[in-house]
Amino acid sequence: MTAPATDLVVRPLTLARWPDLEAIFNARGCSIARGCWCMFYRLGGKLTLPPGQTRAQHHRASLRALAEAGKPPPGLIAYRGKEPVGWVSLGPREQFARLAKSPVMKPVDEQPVWSIVCFVVPPAHRHQGVAHALLQGAIAFAARRRARLLEAYPVDKAARGHDDWMWFGAKSMYDRAGFTEVARRKPQRPVVRLAVARAGTPAHETSAT
Repeated sequence: MTAPATDLVVRPLTLARWPDLEAIFNARGCSIARGCWCMFYRLGGKLTLPPGQTRAQHHRASLRALAEAGKPPPGLIAYRGKEPVGWVSLGPREQFARLAKSPVMKPVDEQPVWSIVCFVVPPAHRHQGVAHALLQGAIAFAARRRARLLEAYPVDKAARGHDDWMWFGAKSMYDRAGFTEVARRKPQRPVVRLAVARAGTPAHETSAT
């Protein structure tokens, strides 16, 4: 079990921090992330690309536009010192259009929730508590944005899966953070939730500035 790191800070993605996000996605071992740029679940329907533009280029430009708009920021970056070491994508569930079509992640009920969808941690920084810090940062960020419920769609397997395919996070990590299971449509894919407290800020979260 990876212990939470104490030397990390977590900050929202802004346009000024875009180069830090690119450093994470362009790191060795993050080729899957570079093909998606955490836009797959935000985009619904068939994608029509302009001539000469690849799907990855389109997704990168779309995420950058969300960072520029910042309403709210589309995710958080973890830093060790000045080095960006991880990313988590989250936001109001309605911003992730494809979730509604997913047999695993479709709505549980009509309550308004925020969704945590993807973690990206380069191999050089895995098993060092980065995802734990990002999750704590996500809880604090959602609380400050007045979210009431935080929802996630982790992987629950007896044997650890390959790191490259664990972008939803492991259920054990959410269990330790106080999330509870509210649905399970497939044996290894639960839906978990946390009632977000408005008071108190986990130690790993910092201000948006």
